[in-house]
Amino acid sequence: TSPFAWLRTRFYYLLIRLYFDQEFSIEEFTRGAKQAFSVVSKLLSQRKLELLDELVSAEVLQVLKEKISLLPDSHRDALAADIDSIMYTTEGDVRIYYDDDGRKFVSILMCFWYLNGANLPDEVPSETKVFQIVFGDESSKEKKHLLTANYEFRREFTEGAKPDWTITRIEHPRLLE
Repeated sequence: TSPFAWLRTRFYYLLIRLYFDQEFSIEEFTRGAKQAFSVVSKLLSQRKLELLDELVSAEVLQVLKEKISLLPDSHRDALAADIDSIMYTTEGDVRIYYDDDGRKFVSILMCFWYLNGANLPDEVPSETKVFQIVFGDESSKEKKHLLTANYEFRREFTEGAKPDWTITRIEHPRLLE
């Protein structure tokens, strides 16, 4: 990321700590986001969308129900990310905003890069790097894809609101389109 974007996100984290949650830690948030990403991506892969009610917004869940039913098995399998297969995580956009009723919200976009061994055609996804890992001899190659996903987490900070983060956007480029 650019130095300006890095400074901007750090400024937002300071505002979150000063005005919304004095205990907020981006390191702790990132650990929780990785866990949520792993759980949600596996449930998507298994088509267990009914288990996502408390984790994903109703609007996103409705869109996912339509998209998941149309996915080929190879793409659906590629959605799943074990927490140990997450290679890199970074924060994207951070927003603090108020709605027309005066409710306070914070949203944080998280970007994940993960390895997955799904049997994807080599041309899909086109910008994905393919790694071949050799275990033992030349005849036992395991092919892994480096895939990306973007999940946006939102929390309402209005007094009396539940202190839960909800996923309000899920993107798996070239897989879940």
